Amino acid sequence: MAVCTGCSLLCEDIELALKSGAIAGLKNICRKGSGHFHALFTERTKPTIDGQEVSLDQAVAEAAKILKEAKSPLLYGWSNSTLEAQKAGIDLARKLGGTIDDTSSFCQGRLMEMVLKGEIPTCTLDDVRNFADVVIFWGADPSNSHPRHLSRFSYYPRGEKRDKGYEEERNSIAIDVRKSDTARLCKYYFKVPPGGDAEFIAAVGDVLDGKVPKYGDKKKMIELGTVLRKAEFGVVFPGLGLVYSLGERMNLFSDLMAKLNGISTYKVVPMVGHYNMRGFNQLMLDETGFINQVSFKDGKISHGPEHSVVAASKSCDAALVIGSDPLSALPFGVAKSLARMPLIAIDPKRSLTTDAARVVIPSAIYGLEAGGSAIRMDGVKVQFEPVTASDLPTDEAILARIKEAI
Repeated sequence: MAVCTGCSLLCEDIELALKSGAIAGLKNICRKGSGHFHALFTERTKPTIDGQEVSLDQAVAEAAKILKEAKSPLLYGWSNSTLEAQKAGIDLARKLGGTIDDTSSFCQGRLMEMVLKGEIPTCTLDDVRNFADVVIFWGADPSNSHPRHLSRFSYYPRGEKRDKGYEEERNSIAIDVRKSDTARLCKYYFKVPPGGDAEFIAAVGDVLDGKVPKYGDKKKMIELGTVLRKAEFGVVFPGLGLVYSLGERMNLFSDLMAKLNGISTYKVVPMVGHYNMRGFNQLMLDETGFINQVSFKDGKISHGPEHSVVAASKSCDAALVIGSDPLSALPFGVAKSLARMPLIAIDPKRSLTTDAARVVIPSAIYGLEAGGSAIRMDGVKVQFEPVTASDLPTDEAILARIKEAI
């Protein structure tokens, strides 16, 4: 049995058969997970310095040299690394007096921070399956981003209290800029224009207060208010669509959740993409009091947007990237700035970032060649073991060697 690290559901029931170093069979897996596992066997990285293949020891030594000589190093990524590797990375950033940030800095960081600090209530996916009678997908399309989300937890399954499932006991609502594949399944769909989520929230608030909404189809909005009021256990799954739309106004969402919880019970589970983004945010919060964007310069902890990957890409003089591919995922200007500095990439597979990196260090693939632990999107810790042997070191081991060499 294997754990799929293709998304933050961390499905732990994958049946994987290997033969002669290739996949011979896969069961209990979605199309995204299948693609993830098959891709693991393509374009593996090799230890390189300036594009020339070297020994692993030489690559580690060069990475340590770059970081040691840097006055302001950046350690970025982490969301596709285990808790053990993340802890090693935080320790390395402390020793270097560097800046550390992760992918949440550019996506769901503020929302996750609200959840982890208890500003908005949350629950587990098992609670959703067992008790939720209203599920709301807001700016999210799990049919494509997390394909087994609907079948295992939020839409189709029979639960402890919802044994009649979606046919009779579960109302589903989609709020999105387009009628996504998920929205097509839902009983209710509300279309909002790009950037229009704040106005939609205000309209929902008006309806819950017994006022006539000033936004959207008044009849549909009032019907929505009725569904929300009658819920026994409602769960909102917010995605990037909502987060990007609200921007610095995420308090509007938390205020709405407070209003809903004054009427019934409502929880929030962010639709995190990377398999261990929540794990990094929780570790950082425990270690520093902040979930990301932290500097350890001069042995002090400081936090703020000046320590985000966007700002640090312009102010730092070296970068170590692990558990992400920022040169393909971040805006061009940020990627260009990162590519200009001495760049170290720790990654089992080739990517745009490894192609641009001065030093590349290959690592074992978590969930396939290496074990560890991670935190699922709902806060549940998942342990996994390797299903095949590898001579490559884990991210954690590589970071430990770099730290020792500095």
